[in-house]
Amino acid sequence: MMWDTQLTGTLHTVKSQLQLGLSDGAAVPPAEKKENMLAHHQGPRHHVLIGKSARIQQVLRMVEKLGRGHWPALLLGETGTGKEVVARAIHACNPTGPFVTIDCSSLVGPLMESELFGHVRGSFTGAALNKTGLIELANGGTAFFDEIGELPLDLQSKLLRVLQEKEFRPVGSLQTRRSDFRIIAATNRDLAAEVEKGTFRRDLYYRLNVVSLKIAPLRDRKDDIPALLTHFLDRYGNAHTLTPEAIEALLSYDWPGNVRELENSVQHMVAVNSGPLLHIHDLPSAIRNHMTLLRAGTMTRFAAASAASSTLSIPVKPVMLATTPSSGLHPVLPLNEVERRAILQALEYTQGDRAIAAHLLGIGRTTLYRKLKEYELAV
Repeated sequence: MMWDTQLTGTLHTVKSQLQLGLSDGAAVPPAEKKENMLAHHQGPRHHVLIGKSARIQQVLRMVEKLGRGHWPALLLGETGTGKEVVARAIHACNPTGPFVTIDCSSLVGPLMESELFGHVRGSFTGAALNKTGLIELANGGTAFFDEIGELPLDLQSKLLRVLQEKEFRPVGSLQTRRSDFRIIAATNRDLAAEVEKGTFRRDLYYRLNVVSLKIAPLRDRKDDIPALLTHFLDRYGNAHTLTPEAIEALLSYDWPGNVRELENSVQHMVAVNSGPLLHIHDLPSAIRNHMTLLRAGTMTRFAAASAASSTLSIPVKPVMLATTPSSGLHPVLPLNEVERRAILQALEYTQGDRAIAAHLLGIGRTTLYRKLKEYELAV
């Protein structure tokens, strides 16, 4: 079957939430707002944690615990799951000092050390002025090392000294400076495996991994999609709403790019449609192609299941038509009974999803509803 077993319930949830217009905790009682959404006190409005699934609630509880202390934290998860949002939420629980993001994947070439630790004038060609490094800028606050697994080994050893001794030297300087900050690191790599391969320092790994927090991919917490859709539509849309078919497509997709891809998809739909109703053809091509493949696979399985079924379990009283004495009597089903059975089998195969059942039967949903009423089928 093409839908997750929880799709029907989730679809009803997203429809109701989109109708209510819940966003950024707008319709969440004050007592629940802090529990469900934590915003960075100085950051942009969109730095919030949104969702009520068991997985995100576990993250929120851990965020609150980590926010009360000053311990290092290691955030694990795929790209786009919201690791920086979680880091900002931890910092926002006790917003002392600045929040400085250090993107380790962008620290390339000979200037990496200068970006981290700063430099003094004349320390290398092109160093016309003194420069304060990111490590020093984070003093008294939080340094968020995004994609820490990308940091070269030589800088790993220097970072370890900063964490242990709270001191460093800018490039070209003989003077030691101090910087005391809380470190939160994030990675989409398996750092334990990197340690075994020798590409990540074991001592730095243990220094960072005081508390680790796993951020689940969006495909494993689809219950959060309704709230996320509402949040992004509220931010980017202009009273836009989604058709049921578009909602079904968004819920059936596995989101390899996670929340970031979902946000991009909402932006795409709003950009290409003047609104206010967003249709399935407004979705990005990756999701539309996914739906095409799913439906093709479903129809293939449905045809195979129909061919393999020589008998049906639906009881019916056959009509007996007289033939020649030599041939005897043969049961013949009326056409309306054949149609009735086909409808029941399609609904059973799709677990009651009338939209897909109508698609498989080659009829419109309105026609299907009329047939259900005509045959008195309460499915």
